[in-house]
Amino acid sequence: MVGLLAHGCAFFNTDMSLQHPKPHLVLIKPQGLHKLVVEQIQQMIIEGVLAPGTRLNERLLCEKLGVSRTPLREALKILAALGLVNLLPNRGAAVVQLTPQDIAETFEVISHLESMAGELACARITDQEIGEIRALHVEMLACHARRELPAYYRANQGIHDLINRAARNEVLRQIYTTVNSRVKALRYSSNLDRERWDAAVREHATMIEALEARDGKRLACILESHVLAKRDAALATSKAPDDDRMQNSGKL
Repeated sequence: MVGLLAHGCAFFNTDMSLQHPKPHLVLIKPQGLHKLVVEQIQQMIIEGVLAPGTRLNERLLCEKLGVSRTPLREALKILAALGLVNLLPNRGAAVVQLTPQDIAETFEVISHLESMAGELACARITDQEIGEIRALHVEMLACHARRELPAYYRANQGIHDLINRAARNEVLRQIYTTVNSRVKALRYSSNLDRERWDAAVREHATMIEALEARDGKRLACILESHVLAKRDAALATSKAPDDDRMQNSGKL
């Protein structure tokens, strides 16, 4: 995506004497550009490139993403609304750093949301949707075997998202999407512990079994336990010595 953004900006800097630019080279609309910036920064937060507490340097971010300050600032407003960054008066922005209480309470809510989604999904899911989830599970296993965490996480979250969609409850989905966005980085980093990662894969296998059997009660229990295990891993990480954390303040 960085390359895409950089390419888009490079196009602005080409020889403006050209009289008839090709239609397929129409510039990205500003509203579309800041959405891409939101996605890129969110991914950087999830994967730990931007650690909790990191002060965001607008100039460096603009250079890295190949955009001007206008779409960047619009993106930061959206990220602040999502609870991912704090806007600091006259001091820019910083990645949100959740307290242990924040972590515990957020995962507690998510565990119940996912549990409810799982039970509803078993009653409402189609065979085609189960097939899509099974395919993502196979992809996820392959990524786990290669120890490719970013790709694994995308497949993993795809599974959780499809189960949530299969619940066919838009209110539940909106709440889940909003709350879950706050802890995606913690869900990602919980897999940095190999034993926890391996355990999560085994838990996903039981999810697929329960879903295929359309056993709502069982899937609800599995999902609740799975999310609470993520909570425990996140809390353990949050209590790690400060020396083990990235000291990125002022870098981005």
